[in-house]
Amino acid sequence: MLINEVKKELEEHIIPFWNKLRDDENGGYYGYLSFGLELDKQADKGVILHSRILWFYSNAYMTLGSDELLDYAKHAYEFIKNNCIDYEHGGVYWMMDYKGRPADTMKHTYNIAFAIYALSSYYRASGDKVALALAYGLFDDIENNTLDEYGYREAFDREWNLVDNEALSENGLKADKTMNAILHLIEAYTELYKADGNEKVAQRLRFQLGQMRDIVYTPETNALKVFFDTAFNLVGDIHSYGHDIEATWLMDRACDVLGDEELRKQFAEMGLKISHNIQNIALEDGALNNESDKGVINKTRVWWVQAEAVVGFINAYQHSGEEKFLASAKSVWENIKKYVIDPREGGEWYAEVTFGHVPRESEETVGPWKCPYHNGRMCMEVIARNVDF
Repeated sequence: MLINEVKKELEEHIIPFWNKLRDDENGGYYGYLSFGLELDKQADKGVILHSRILWFYSNAYMTLGSDELLDYAKHAYEFIKNNCIDYEHGGVYWMMDYKGRPADTMKHTYNIAFAIYALSSYYRASGDKVALALAYGLFDDIENNTLDEYGYREAFDREWNLVDNEALSENGLKADKTMNAILHLIEAYTELYKADGNEKVAQRLRFQLGQMRDIVYTPETNALKVFFDTAFNLVGDIHSYGHDIEATWLMDRACDVLGDEELRKQFAEMGLKISHNIQNIALEDGALNNESDKGVINKTRVWWVQAEAVVGFINAYQHSGEEKFLASAKSVWENIKKYVIDPREGGEWYAEVTFGHVPRESEETVGPWKCPYHNGRMCMEVIARNVDF
C-alpha cells in the first residue's frame, strides 16, 4: 500500500507540479510561488533550490526511467553550469536573479555541497563527464578554501573571505559551524564517491563521519548538537528533531557506499539510539515536532521534517526489525496525507502546518528552501527500500 501511494504521489502530484515551474525563457526554474499559489516569474532563483531540483529530476529519472525526467534534469543542469558557478573565484553563488545573473555572491559550504550532490547525481543519470568534472572542481573549492584547524568553515564572500554565518544560523544565534553543513557535506561526498570511487573523497567523507560521531553526537542524550563556534564549542541549546532523524539514514548511506563494515556497525548502533530517542520525545499526534529551543518544544509540522521521519523510521525498522518503527513511519505518512499534502489545484505540499492542522499562510509553496528534494526523495527511498505496510 505505502509503495503504491508514494509512487502515485511522486508521479501524479510532485513531478507534474515542478514541471510547471520550468522557465524556458530565462533558464532554470521559477524561484517563488506564494502560499496563495501566485507565481512570481521575476523572483530571484535560489542556487540551493536549483541544485535540489537537479538532484530530484536526476534521481526521479533513475527511479522511474522516463526520458522526459532526464530532460527536466538537463534544464536545471544547464542553468547551474552556465549561471550559478563562479568560474573566476570558484564555488557557486548564493542567489541568482530571474534572468540568471548573480544577485548574491556569497559562497557557502552548505550551498556548494548541494551543487556537488546534484552534479554527481546528474552524472550518474546522464553519463555527462562535464558534470562530474564540475562536481570535482567544487569539491576542490571546499577542500582548498574552507578548512581551518578544526573543520569546515561555512560562510564567505565571493573571494573566500569569512563573513557572518547568518544563512545557517537561527533562533537569534550566530554559529560559525553547524551540524547541518557537516550533514550535507556527508550527503554530497557520499554521492560523489558513489559516482566515481575516488579515494580522496572517501578520506574526507570518513573525516566528516568522524566529526559527526565524535563531536556532534552526544551519547548521554542520543542527540545531535546543532550550532558551534569555530573550535566546536556549543552555541545555544537547540535540538533539531528533523535533522536527527534525517542524519540517521544519511550516515548509514555513507557507510554503505564506503563499504566500511566497522563504520557501518558504529553508525547503525548510533542511528538506532537516535531513532529511539526521536520516537520517544518528538513523535506526537502522529507527526514529528520540529525542534526544542532551551527546552521549549516547537510543535510546527514542517514538510521536510515529516518526509525525513518516514525514511528515518523505515531505516530504523530495517536495521532493528522493530515493528514500532514501521508503525511510526506509517503514522507520519498518514498525517502527511491528511494534513501536509496540499489538496488545492496547483498546490504541492504545505511548507508548515500548525499542531492544530492549520497550514501557515506566511510560508511559500516554492522558495529558496522549499523544493522537491525532501518529499520527492522520501517517495524514491520508499520505492527503493521496498518496505510496505
